[in-house]
Amino acid sequence: MAPRLAVASGVNHIDTSDFYGPHVTNQIIREALHPYRDDLVIVTKVGARRGPDGSWIPAFSRHELTEAVHDNLRNLGLDVLDVVNLRIMFDVHGPAEGSIEAPLTVLADLQRQGLVRHVGLSNATSRQVAEGRGITDIVCVQNQYNLAHRADDPLIDALAREGTAYVPFFPLGGFTPLQSSTLSKVTERLSATPMQVALAWLLHRAPNILLIPGTSSLGHLRENLAAASLVLPDEAIEELNRMADIAA
Repeated sequence: MAPRLAVASGVNHIDTSDFYGPHVTNQIIREALHPYRDDLVIVTKVGARRGPDGSWIPAFSRHELTEAVHDNLRNLGLDVLDVVNLRIMFDVHGPAEGSIEAPLTVLADLQRQGLVRHVGLSNATSRQVAEGRGITDIVCVQNQYNLAHRADDPLIDALAREGTAYVPFFPLGGFTPLQSSTLSKVTERLSATPMQVALAWLLHRAPNILLIPGTSSLGHLRENLAAASLVLPDEAIEELNRMADIAA
């Protein structure tokens, strides 16, 4: 099972949410890994729910957020959640401005109750990160970011200076994988896969980046893990850095 192989291979950071499935992903993690290793950090998300048609719906009320935290605790088999990200839902497809004071205050209350150790943000703008820090300590920001989708460059650099983790999702474009002749050429020269090159580039991008690549098989998991040892030559990094301009 992939979770067991990941942890046995040294992975100590798992990204999940009880609204994946819903419930199924957390139940699989619990079945595979409970009781958890002391050094394993499980990061989950609240702030959304799935509609009957599979749509993503904001779930920002006190009742919805509290229920979501308890769902994550129950399905993961935990007494306290290591990190809970507030998934900001003003725009399902990307960060959009709007005050997060009300929902984040609920998470801060649950944190004071001892149900949550740390709080992060997902789908967040720089302004929302600043607003969030006025309510509770923000330990991580999880946004879409990859070779071609580079809008968060200034935010990543600011978070790095502050020692705050940045967690990029969709490292190769998500449900519509990146198609790039530049990426293909670099991949061929390095005898690697596009995902390995994209992950290696993210690791090179900033010291505060934590990776959460999805996987669909044990073989794919092994390929992803191998990206940690892939060395990108300077000329390859320069080529890959220009992909954002080409995409624009």
